[in-house]
Amino acid sequence: MDLKEENAIGGDPMAHWYYVAKHRAILDLIGKRPYDRALDVGAGSGVFSRMLLAEGMVRHATCVDPNYPQDWIGQRRSDRIAFKRSVSEVDAELILMIDVIEHVDDDVGLVADYARRAPAGARFVVSVPAFNFLWSGHDEFLEHRRRYTLDQLQGVVAGAGLHVVDTRYFFGMLFPAVAALRLAGRALKGDKPATSAMRAAPRWLNNALIAVHEIERAALFPVNRFAGVTAFCLAEKRSMALPSAAA
Repeated sequence: MDLKEENAIGGDPMAHWYYVAKHRAILDLIGKRPYDRALDVGAGSGVFSRMLLAEGMVRHATCVDPNYPQDWIGQRRSDRIAFKRSVSEVDAELILMIDVIEHVDDDVGLVADYARRAPAGARFVVSVPAFNFLWSGHDEFLEHRRRYTLDQLQGVVAGAGLHVVDTRYFFGMLFPAVAALRLAGRALKGDKPATSAMRAAPRWLNNALIAVHEIERAALFPVNRFAGVTAFCLAEKRSMALPSAAA
């Protein structure tokens, strides 16, 4: 999760409708059993790990991001959460890759690197921005390389050697409005600088959007393989050998 995006809301991401809704979608994917260890790849502030820890869904979390400053590594650490620039071993049962792989040239290689090192049975939750035709200044601001369909995301995850369990779109109820705004914005863009689409919301709107996405999670998310602003994939590492780094 990009810190640029979190900084754009100007407040606590754990209370913002976007992060609350996405966190609850992650819970729907992984189920209700707790995990001993989670590895949060490209975690930024670790907002999703912190939410999982707060709810008792994860006992220990390691957040990995090569851009962490030294004071994060030395001071923002407890016996339940750690911040690291890299890890040599992966012993987590749950690996989060939330809005990460769209930032790199070799998305298959990034997922495969963690898949090779993860223990058999480890579960992966991967989320990405959906549909290239929704490309906007928000993607440029965050330095995205691409957006994905579910089929494309599934191809990346399977190509990395993981078994795909489920794929779904999320933020489907916002999809028509987002599509209209972004297509109109592209037509009128001119020389406008790339900026984040994330904003702070007044309390009434924040609460309303959380409620809207509670309805979506109950009614649409379980079957949504049609359209959304975000694409999710749940996968797991089976016991068979994974492709080697040289493959």
